[in-house]
Amino acid sequence: MIGLSGSTLEAIDYAAALIRQAKHIVALTGAGISTSSGIPDFRSEGKGLWAKDEPLEVASQSTFRTHPEKFFAWFRPLVNSILEAQPNDAHFALAALQKSGRLNTIITQNIDILHQKAGATRVIEMHGTLATLTCTQCYKKFGYQDYLAAFIEHNLLPYCPSCGAILKPDVILFGEQLPQKAWYEAQAETRKCDLMLVIGSSLEVLPVAGLPMQAIDRGAHLIIINNTPTYISVRADINIYEDVAQIVPAIAQHTLNP
Repeated sequence: MIGLSGSTLEAIDYAAALIRQAKHIVALTGAGISTSSGIPDFRSEGKGLWAKDEPLEVASQSTFRTHPEKFFAWFRPLVNSILEAQPNDAHFALAALQKSGRLNTIITQNIDILHQKAGATRVIEMHGTLATLTCTQCYKKFGYQDYLAAFIEHNLLPYCPSCGAILKPDVILFGEQLPQKAWYEAQAETRKCDLMLVIGSSLEVLPVAGLPMQAIDRGAHLIIINNTPTYISVRADINIYEDVAQIVPAIAQHTLNP
């Protein structure tokens, strides 16, 4: 593969071998898997979303409750980039591994629905999803297509057609708890896995960042593919600090076509 060092090629081969040997595989994905699709991440130095804005001022539960227009003003360009985005080769590679029966579950920190667009069927969304909105008063749910397009095109805040209250995108804001069902499912999958793939995550946001530690403490293998090291890299079987959109498809190809 063009541009990859010999050590990286060896790591890809080793990763494919671990995947072929494993019986229950879980992938944990973060923002880094979607940057090649044009969606900015949050923590990259100088260009991440939090390099420009203070999270608690624009993306917190309290801001949404007291000044929803401030939240939506920050949210609008992010929503626009997400709705325009298409899955990249890494998303398709994970979907192919899942379809083949090699990969059991994808646990994602992303809200962009790109795993599902790529064809993945077992996705646990830890930080919520952009696919739906919920009324803050009557709690009815609505699909994003009917409301976010008008929001992007005309800057019209989404309101409930039944009671008139504002609709909140089903994404987890600062100050909110993780979805309980998703968290229980993620923990159950972590306990069952004998191999975890960490892809495009800096592992800085708890409690999701603790899942790889839980996995290896129970004897699972760990593969990390990210642009920078993580707190648990020292305990991983394999660390590959390269472009996720290039490495994950390479591993999938070596796994499915040895």
